[in-house]
Amino acid sequence: MNNNRNWRVVSLISISFFIYLIFSILSFAFDIKWEPFEKVNLITDVFDKEKKSQLAQNNNTDINSPNQNGTSQNLVQDFELYKKPQFITNFYKGDSVNALAKFAEKLHQLKSTKKGKIRIAYFGDSMIEGDLLTQTLRKLLQKEFGGYGVGFLPIHSKVAGFRQTASVQSSGWETINFMDKGAKNMYISGFSFSGFGNGTFTDKTITAPPSLEKFLIYGKNNGGSIDFDGNSIPLEGNELVNAQLLSKNNATTFKLKSNSGNIPFYGVSFESENGIILDNFSFRGITGVEFRKIDEDFLKAVQKANHYDLIVMQYGVNLLFRPNDTDYSYYTKNMTPVLEKFITSFPNTDILLVSSADRAFRYNGEYQTAKGLPNLLETQARLAYDHHLAFFNLFQTMGGENSIVNWANQKPALANKDYVHPNAKGADILAEKLFHAIMNDYHNYKPKTETAE
Repeated sequence: MNNNRNWRVVSLISISFFIYLIFSILSFAFDIKWEPFEKVNLITDVFDKEKKSQLAQNNNTDINSPNQNGTSQNLVQDFELYKKPQFITNFYKGDSVNALAKFAEKLHQLKSTKKGKIRIAYFGDSMIEGDLLTQTLRKLLQKEFGGYGVGFLPIHSKVAGFRQTASVQSSGWETINFMDKGAKNMYISGFSFSGFGNGTFTDKTITAPPSLEKFLIYGKNNGGSIDFDGNSIPLEGNELVNAQLLSKNNATTFKLKSNSGNIPFYGVSFESENGIILDNFSFRGITGVEFRKIDEDFLKAVQKANHYDLIVMQYGVNLLFRPNDTDYSYYTKNMTPVLEKFITSFPNTDILLVSSADRAFRYNGEYQTAKGLPNLLETQARLAYDHHLAFFNLFQTMGGENSIVNWANQKPALANKDYVHPNAKGADILAEKLFHAIMNDYHNYKPKTETAE
């Protein structure tokens, strides 16, 4: 009789565990949220730990190890570091911690040898449209570490007349972009161009370069060609992304015409042979989640064609489109797969998340910082913290609460009266502050030969 009872107990436990396991698998596989399962889901706990471990490994970060320079200090994480202005953090406390250790090492090598390129992709919305902020950051970095050239230019641009650092005059192109329904695998600029278009491209950042490399960036082709300054040039390479050198001389302008209607063209680039190359990738109205339309293989092809050493993502103001919003948990859910995809596709690249700047709405008859901004900043910082990425608080750096109002109302004004966008003067100030933060982080870098001693 007792054996029969024991068998029933074992059977009941086994059946219960099996049902519990099935529900755990279904909950994890289909992202079913049920509060009783949140803290005890068997599958989620295991896979979340594995996922975080893998992401940390891909991003060359181990929270239980010394910092990436090899120093022997004990590192302690501190999430509250995100509140500090004019400071790039990876949330580790310490006097000599590098937030951008891989980038700092490459800067050190460039500074020492004067050889090689360091390429930076700076993503953002209308806050950097027309090369605002990035034009000054590029200039400061190139002055410090060498290099010249405006970098990437799209084949066609609606804000070409606004941009001071380059000229893009083009016509005849068919365009797809992030906002088109069903569109996918645009370039990382958010655009792709095709058809029998033409254009004239000019780099205005330098007038008499000793030598300037001009590249065309395009997608898969089947023996296509272009006219470059009146000469027919066959397109080489048939990768998802190709970067072909068109010329290397002191010319700062050229003309291009497509002879193939079905090849996706992405842009051109003006670059020095060595030094800093900073590409502006602005797209008005986005938040970063739009990169879900670009798959991982395409991102890996981008990195293969043009190796990026630092990726900067500056988003946020477009999440503040309703004055009383305070919950941005949906952004965490939508942005997490984007960041994971970038971490996997650019495994040896530092990624810096730049927070939203200040944005104001009218409350009780006067403009004040958006109610939800503190929550948004914490959400963005938590994304960086959870994914072992670096973080820069742009809101606090520009002065914190009501800074956009103060910037817009002071004389001379540093922001527009839309209480959203810093103007050219304000963007220059933010660029200088970010540059100094990068330099402070760089100065914490200890070359491996020194740390070995």
